Amino acid sequence: MEQTIVYLIVGAAFLLGLLVGWFTFSKGKKISTGLQLEISAKEGKLKELELKASQAQSSAKAIDSEARANAKEIVSEARIRASELETKLNMEQARLQEKERAMDEKGRTLDRQKTELEANLKDTESLRTELSATAQKHRSALEQVSKLTEEEGKQQLWAELEKEYAPFFAKQIKALREGMEEKVEEEAKALMAQAMQRYASETATESTSTIVQLPSDDVKGKIIGKEGRNISAFEQATGVDIIIDDTPGAIIISGYDLARRYVAKLAMEKLVKDGRIQPARIEEIVAKMKDDVGKMMLEFGRRACEELGIAGYPQDLLKIIGRLRFRTSYGQNVLKHSVEMAHIGRMLAEEIGADSKIIVEGCLLHDIGKALDHEVSGTHVEIGVEICNRFKIRPEVVHCVAAHHEDIPMETPEAFIVAAADAISGARPGARRESIEAYIKRLKELEEVAKSFEGVSRAFAISAGREVRVYVDTTKIDDLRQEQLAKDISQKIEKELTYPGVIKVNVIRERRIEQMAK
Repeated sequence: MEQTIVYLIVGAAFLLGLLVGWFTFSKGKKISTGLQLEISAKEGKLKELELKASQAQSSAKAIDSEARANAKEIVSEARIRASELETKLNMEQARLQEKERAMDEKGRTLDRQKTELEANLKDTESLRTELSATAQKHRSALEQVSKLTEEEGKQQLWAELEKEYAPFFAKQIKALREGMEEKVEEEAKALMAQAMQRYASETATESTSTIVQLPSDDVKGKIIGKEGRNISAFEQATGVDIIIDDTPGAIIISGYDLARRYVAKLAMEKLVKDGRIQPARIEEIVAKMKDDVGKMMLEFGRRACEELGIAGYPQDLLKIIGRLRFRTSYGQNVLKHSVEMAHIGRMLAEEIGADSKIIVEGCLLHDIGKALDHEVSGTHVEIGVEICNRFKIRPEVVHCVAAHHEDIPMETPEAFIVAAADAISGARPGARRESIEAYIKRLKELEEVAKSFEGVSRAFAISAGREVRVYVDTTKIDDLRQEQLAKDISQKIEKELTYPGVIKVNVIRERRIEQMAK
């Protein structure tokens, strides 16, 4: 039994040994196979690396040979360019040396010329001094011989030359003046005529009275009232005079202020229509009409600004502008005159390239002082400038207002255009009129001014006072003096007379020779 167990144990151990040996053998075989495969792979990679190294060595040799060839070519080109630059440098250096030699030669020449000029200048100064001394001796000798001083000789010579060449000088001056004035006058006439033709407005007539129509003559008694109380209250409230005469169905309201006459007219028509005419009612109606006329002034000012494209004026200024609607100058309505001026001024500005906005405002406001000249002391120009400054009007526009009557020098083209537009609007036919007494007085004054000059034989005011024709004595006035006389007369007219528009001074010098045939 024990032997059997031993045999079994031995057999088991033998089997176990066989199993362990087989396992070990198979595992060693696998490891050996793996190592062989790994060694083979590494040998392949080594061969591949050796092949790449061989290829890289070949490429390096090719690159090295190509680089050597390129380097030789670059060196060759560099040597050629260096040679060319050296040649150019040598040529430039030779040219600069030649220019330097030429400059040195010019410098030496200039030095020689400077020396010669200095010598000539000294000689010239010496000759000038000698000539001056000789001329002084000659002048002194002439003065001793002629017994005249240098100044007296000049005056005598000038008098002889003036006498001898006066007709020639007069013709030359006249030709030059006519040449300049003709061109300027043609252009000015063309511009003004174009502006006047493009803008047409109605004419105005001056009046100091307004007629109110009545339904019957019985109303006149009511207007007068008991012991004249009604008419006295009306005149006191309105500031006008009421004229009640034998004219049937009408009464006359008289006064220099259009605004007051208009208020009185509206109030009288309202009272006549209402029938209740008494002092209390008169004061009530007049106050109401004044408010209505004030609103009308504001509306007139607003319409004028809208027509001219002006915006931004305050209501107080618009009301003053509208007040010009009730003011006339030589029968011309001032507001219409100002609006007409603005249109004409804009046309002139567009033709010559001036600022039309400044001109339009300057034309509208140029006579704004006339709206208050009955209430404020000072000329209408001074009052107008004060009004413009109060309402912060632009300085350029204020200058146009201040200079439109040449109270101050005109410094801008816009100021000249405003003055020109004022003259055009006021001088056009039918724009203004004056009383026959003032008209005759103005013509007489115009003739007297012309006759006040020495050498004037006759003077006539013609063309409604827009031209004065002056005849001179040919023995006292020559052609040259004739030119000066016309200028002196025109300047004296400008200083001493007041007139609308412009006055042409025409000086005529006639020479008549009479002989008797027997």
